[in-house]
Amino acid sequence: MTSKEATAEVFWTAFKALPKPEQAAIVARRLGDKEFVQDLTDVALIEHARCERGTDALVW
Repeated sequence: MTSKEATAEVFWTAFKALPKPEQAAIVARRLGDKEFVQDLTDVALIEHARCERGTDALVW
């Protein structure tokens, strides 16, 4: 596991340990960030394209 992956795992574990209202507050705040929403949309579209038959995986 890389250092970045380990850091992400620590944050994800901490997020999951929060009560649902606090999780919802964090998600709401992130969804208020237009750049984050665009990045999230891009990732979702790329993952969708990877699952499509006959579609070459996009390479960054």
